[in-house]
Amino acid sequence: MQEFLSSLGQVSAIIGAQWGDEGKGKATDIVSEHFDVIARACGGANAGHTIVVDGQKHIFHLLPSGCLHEGKPVVLGAGMVIHLPTLLEEINTLKEFGMDILPRLTISNEAHIIFDYYKELDAKLEELREQGIGTTKRGIGPAYMEKAKRSGIRMESLNKDISGELESAAKELNKTYGLSINSDTEMTNLKNAQEVLGGCVTDTVTQLHGYLKEGKTILIEGAQGTLLDIDHGTYPFVTSSSTTSSGALQGLGIPPNALKSCIGIAKAYCTRVGEGDFPTEVEGEAGDRLRERGGEYGATTGRPRRCGWLHIEDLQKAAMLNGITHWNITKLDVLDDEDEIPVGVGYNGDEVIYEQIQGWKASTVGMTKFDELPQNAQRYIKYIEEKTGVPVALIGTGQGREEMIIKS
Repeated sequence: MQEFLSSLGQVSAIIGAQWGDEGKGKATDIVSEHFDVIARACGGANAGHTIVVDGQKHIFHLLPSGCLHEGKPVVLGAGMVIHLPTLLEEINTLKEFGMDILPRLTISNEAHIIFDYYKELDAKLEELREQGIGTTKRGIGPAYMEKAKRSGIRMESLNKDISGELESAAKELNKTYGLSINSDTEMTNLKNAQEVLGGCVTDTVTQLHGYLKEGKTILIEGAQGTLLDIDHGTYPFVTSSSTTSSGALQGLGIPPNALKSCIGIAKAYCTRVGEGDFPTEVEGEAGDRLRERGGEYGATTGRPRRCGWLHIEDLQKAAMLNGITHWNITKLDVLDDEDEIPVGVGYNGDEVIYEQIQGWKASTVGMTKFDELPQNAQRYIKYIEEKTGVPVALIGTGQGREEMIIKS
């Protein structure tokens, strides 16, 4: 464990290598215990991170999973779009568990606010598309639209009177889309947020650079996954933000040369939520089996995830885009009952070329040592290493925090 941690350096990022839902939260929770500062850079409440500690399930959408570790500063970066009621709800949930995060929470004054009417606009835009993209309807797309139009409202305005801006937005929304804004609801949400979060909003770029000068270590928690990146993902079926390590650095205002390592998170198989290509998707009995064994239902939406097999080319692309230095292969135990495990290795035209890997037909649940794994499970991990050229450092063998192999 110590050898692995020392290899991560002062700044490390945890990035999803597939279409999100890879299990980033658990790795972040484990690794963050050994970092000084926890930061989230981009995205909004369309992300869902599930952590199981002592049998208790915690689901976060805006707060990084590492926030469960007492005493560590938690930073929400400029690249984020923040729905204030959701953030307040997560803060209150932590309070119910006896944890007050406010004294150590800072929010970038450059992050954008998601208003409730953005959700209505999100649904309307999805309705108007000839083919839907499977948005979560959390207002993420409209928030980034407003940001790109340079008409968004940022957290720096939280303590100001923005009734004029909301009035202008209401006129445009009604004229363009026939939608209306409930100004009372929006102002109430802002007032509630002002009372709780007013003292948390600050210049987080200067703060983070201060941490770097002090020699503090920073762990960056990514959201969604590489194949959903607005630039490099399976466009147009992507999210509205940059989900790569470089996007995370931009979202926090940390220079590229500060990043010393990147842990890529990938399931031992693959899932996707929403529309878009999924070449290794499998339906019928095999797909249902993966879904039920893996509990593949969205933490944010509850939607059943589409399930399929690993595709090596996806991992190779993720490794290139992010500079991945270590893999965390999650949910290995979901494959315990498979006779053979198909792995996509390329294409013949539009058809996926598969290699069949022999299954191990034995339980790996809860294992914490690589040598304890069945031989064929070890071979599967080594196969991924050989095909991608990236070592596997972490292997998930169950939901619990402790059900993880640290591979030397």
